[in-house]
Amino acid sequence: MKTIAGGSVANTIRGLSAGFGVSCGIIGACGDDEQGQLFISNMSSHAVNLSRLRMKKGPTAQCVCLVDALGNRTMRPCLFSAVKLESQADDLTRADFKGSKWLLLRYGIINLEVIQAAISIAKQEGLFVSLDLASFEMVRNFRSPLLQLLESGDIDLCFANEDEATELLRGSEGEQKADPEVALEFLAKHCRWAVVTLGSNGCIAKHGKEVGTLIVRVPAIGKSNAVDATGAGDLFASGFLYGLVKGLSLEECCKVGSCSGGSVIRSLGGEVTPENWQWMYKQMQTKGLALPHITK
Repeated sequence: MKTIAGGSVANTIRGLSAGFGVSCGIIGACGDDEQGQLFISNMSSHAVNLSRLRMKKGPTAQCVCLVDALGNRTMRPCLFSAVKLESQADDLTRADFKGSKWLLLRYGIINLEVIQAAISIAKQEGLFVSLDLASFEMVRNFRSPLLQLLESGDIDLCFANEDEATELLRGSEGEQKADPEVALEFLAKHCRWAVVTLGSNGCIAKHGKEVGTLIVRVPAIGKSNAVDATGAGDLFASGFLYGLVKGLSLEECCKVGSCSGGSVIRSLGGEVTPENWQWMYKQMQTKGLALPHITK
């Protein structure tokens, strides 16, 4: 058993900061326990800004990641007793969003009010909003409020893996599993950018809501070296968002995402090792992608 700091959005911004040199911070809460101290220490060591992180009395959220010999993983989170932000009082203010360009969120029913409040403030401050669909179980069990979020037009970028994306359409498609491309087209109707990751088959993405806009397809990188799939989607998002920040084309964003997603699966856990960052830079260089300039 290995205990590390994690969480989907935390993995993504740690990757953006440590691997791509993009300035990032966390708006959130952690407990005053050993796990909270581990989280603070880890994120601080990777230059993630924690000035907006609230420490509260109580337990820090945890998640057990079970990994098999082939690198496949499943997750069992424990969130209900953990400390969390509240959407009212001083827990979420406009000052938290000042000077930012993007708000990154992971869909979750337990903090839906916070998500809605954060999106509202972010839009008032002129931020782009990115949403990760979290898990096929979350999509299946809480599909209606998720559709309301997407149909609001406030989600600029949506990330989904194949199971999450097809589960989103299952309610309207019956029991027959929807095609990932159909799911991508559905997401693209509501979001400026839509991405569906396909595991070892790479990813598909679309930019623009117009019918007929081309779908970009990019193969996976590093799939033969998979040790643990934990964090693959999170780190894909790191690379993709880095590409958007740098003004790269949609295909280039997907290629960087494929490189960064491939880097994290080469070792246990959702954190990329220094050796695997170097592996990623080599892959980017091979594909003609400009390497990030990182200052320590």
